[in-house]
Amino acid sequence: MTQPPGQQQPQGGFGVSQGSQHGFPQPPPQPPQIPPAQPGYGYPQQAPGQPGPYNQPPGPYNQPPGPYGQQPGPYSGYSTQPQYAGGPTPPGGGSGFFKGRPGVIIGAAVAGLLVLGGGTWFALSGDGKDGKAGVSKSSDHPKPSGSASVDEGTADGTPGGQDPNARRRPGEAKVLIMLTNDIDVPGNGTEIFGPWIVGDTVVKVTYREVTAQSVTDGKKKWSLKLGTPACLAAPQASAEGKIVIGVKNGTTKKSDCSDLLMIDAKTGKAGWKKPIPKPKQLTGFSDFILAISGNTVTIAGDDSSYGFSLSDGKQLFGKPSSRCLPYGFAGGTRLIAAASCPTSDAENFKQEIQEVDPATGKAKWTYALPSDWEVEKVYSVSPVVVSIRLQINESLDNVKRRVISLTDSGKLRSQLQVGKDKFEPRCTSSTIAFRGDIQGWCTGVAADASTLYLATEPAETNEVVAFSLDTGKPKWRSTAGLDRTMMPVTVENGSVVVYIAPTFSLGGAVATIAPAGGAPRAVLKHPLSTAEIEAGFSKPRTVYADGRFFLTATGIAGLDDARERETTTLMAFGK
Repeated sequence: MTQPPGQQQPQGGFGVSQGSQHGFPQPPPQPPQIPPAQPGYGYPQQAPGQPGPYNQPPGPYNQPPGPYGQQPGPYSGYSTQPQYAGGPTPPGGGSGFFKGRPGVIIGAAVAGLLVLGGGTWFALSGDGKDGKAGVSKSSDHPKPSGSASVDEGTADGTPGGQDPNARRRPGEAKVLIMLTNDIDVPGNGTEIFGPWIVGDTVVKVTYREVTAQSVTDGKKKWSLKLGTPACLAAPQASAEGKIVIGVKNGTTKKSDCSDLLMIDAKTGKAGWKKPIPKPKQLTGFSDFILAISGNTVTIAGDDSSYGFSLSDGKQLFGKPSSRCLPYGFAGGTRLIAAASCPTSDAENFKQEIQEVDPATGKAKWTYALPSDWEVEKVYSVSPVVVSIRLQINESLDNVKRRVISLTDSGKLRSQLQVGKDKFEPRCTSSTIAFRGDIQGWCTGVAADASTLYLATEPAETNEVVAFSLDTGKPKWRSTAGLDRTMMPVTVENGSVVVYIAPTFSLGGAVATIAPAGGAPRAVLKHPLSTAEIEAGFSKPRTVYADGRFFLTATGIAGLDDARERETTTLMAFGK
């Protein structure tokens, strides 16, 4: 699937599904048969820990990650990243796609592992605190600052007044943006939401501020102050450049993530704002997830789901008339739902996948899953590719998973034929994965009309494997070479675009792999002089759009003010 300009790829990845069993007093329909399950994929890996001092790398470059199955709390495990000093020291520990020194920034997004076997090796080719009291009323709209100011430092917002391109060598890409944090965050840290690429602007949300930078030079185009902290965000921007975030209804520890706010990302102006409907059975708010499709933003969680118009915030639909209740949505060119269905046995539950009309909330088609199987992640909405898991009471290391592809009418198209290699897509909307988060921002997986691309779990190297969505069989495998790790980002003109992480002696790169496979061919070679900073992003969000590549942090620790302001939160590379 080719990624629409200015939008995140409408896919999700292997995250922790925090579901529970559901029972209702009605018998379910019999589901269609799916081929037998393949061996389990494994369990999400923890973000790497903090390395030693910069002049003392903490061990081999391919140092193994922490043990599986340990989900860190919000903003735990952050390590430190230095202010840009004009050139890298050898990256230290860390693992996975972003091998090198983990920075202050981590992506606590959850990983998951899948299994598949054997292949051919290729070489890279191509050109060489605050918590203050006070409550903001839901009816109060945040006001745009109207500021056209740039960040402290140089005019392009780079840290410390340093020019990141000063030591760029011939053939290397230009650093378009290298943005350091200028927002005072609370002591327990904060999430960063985004990025959204809207026209010539890249937008992200940090704590109580929404900011937009020019994609060509990093200069600040606008900023919008929020009265209360941001707590949710839909991964997509609409075709008109509208985004929707969730904000808290106050600034105290007891404040709920209970209000929706629409923002015009082209102008930075706040639009409508309204409270999230509160389910009667709940005393508070939790675990809500947003998604955008067409002119609708959906919200789902705690077995409740709603749709609202992006134009005016009016509610379009709520509880559906069908017997199965959506608890999660994946947006983009289609709106795909995961729904729980009533059963007569409280020990078993049924689920189905639906394509939903975003204007009405009505299901266009449904696909019933076998008993006790649930939707884990939607990798793609067009074509529909979904990871499902068997929800049983056993250790998460042994959970059985399948990846299935459906036709445009909701029929089974294929099931991936999985072997013994481990794959590592990562997709969540938040630093903590919720049951209804079936999509999120995604790295390590991409799809087009005929093929799904997955990256194997990195060791000394890794591979990108292409699967036929018609047969479920692997078509080809490609590697970037020894000590290089890469992951799919999107698909353009029939070729999969991959990100190759920086190493000890090489900057990162963006490359393409031809539809028939073969060696990756570099289209952007990132500067060696900024490789240490690039490697400092641990599990960032990634976007490739209009020939530019963006790395965005998923959170920032609540450190002292000086160290907070040395944290790089966004980098972009281009010609």
